[in-house]
Amino acid sequence: MSDVALSKETLDLLGRYDTPTVCNVIELFNVRPRSSGYMDSRIRPCFPDLPPMVGYAATATFRSAAPARGDAYLSLEQQVAAFSELPSPPIVVFEDLDDPCAAATFGEVMCTTYKAFGAAGLITSGAGRDLQQVQALQFPVFTNGVICAHGYCHIPSIQVPVQVGGVTVHPGDLLHGDCNGVTAIPLDIASDVAEACEPFVRAEAAVLQYLQAGDVTADGLSQAAAQCHQMIDALRDQVASKSPKTP
Repeated sequence: MSDVALSKETLDLLGRYDTPTVCNVIELFNVRPRSSGYMDSRIRPCFPDLPPMVGYAATATFRSAAPARGDAYLSLEQQVAAFSELPSPPIVVFEDLDDPCAAATFGEVMCTTYKAFGAAGLITSGAGRDLQQVQALQFPVFTNGVICAHGYCHIPSIQVPVQVGGVTVHPGDLLHGDCNGVTAIPLDIASDVAEACEPFVRAEAAVLQYLQAGDVTADGLSQAAAQCHQMIDALRDQVASKSPKTP
C-alpha cells in the first residue's frame, strides 16, 4: 500500500481534465504499455454528466449469491474505518467474486455512508441499485450493470488487491474516472501528468481550432496536424527525463 499523498492542488488539477486526456498524457511517459492501466468497457459510469473523479483506491471484495459462512466477514463500519489508512479522498473499489454477479454491490445507504466519510466515488465489477437516490447524492459510481436486489451481500475482505475491468487495483492506487471510463495513474509521475495535461490540450487545439474555423482544406489540415504533432513531440521530450523507460 502506497503512502504517497499528492497535494490538494495536484488532485484538483487532475480533476480539471477528462480521463482520455489523462490517458494520452500518461502515454508520453512510456512507463507502461498503451493497452494497460485502464479499465475495459465492462466498467461504465452510471452518471456520465458528473465531473471527473480523482482519488485513492480503498479496495474490497464482495459476494451476494449465498449467505456468508462463519464470522470472518467485514462490516461497512470496518470498511469506512479503514479509509484512514489511505491518503484522501478514497475511492471505493469492489471486486464482485460471484460469476455471474448475483445482486447489487451498493445502494443508497452504502453510497451515503461512503460520501459522509469522504469518499470521492465508487467502482464495482458488479452491479448497483438505487440509482436515482445515488444520483441525487452527486456521487460518481461505475458498474458492470444494474440489479434491483442486494441478495446475501457481504464483504469478505478489504484493502487487498482486486481485479476490476481487467485491471489489478491495489489499495492506495490513484484513480481517475469520468464519462469515458476509469484509469489508474502511476503515483510516481502523477504530479508531472497533472502539469502536462494543459499543454497537451493546447496541442490538440491546433487541429480542433482549425477545423472549427471553417473553410478547411486537406493542406490546411495537414499543416495544423503537423503543428499538433510538433507540440506533442516537444512535450514528450520535456517529460522524457521524468520517468523510467518501461515499454
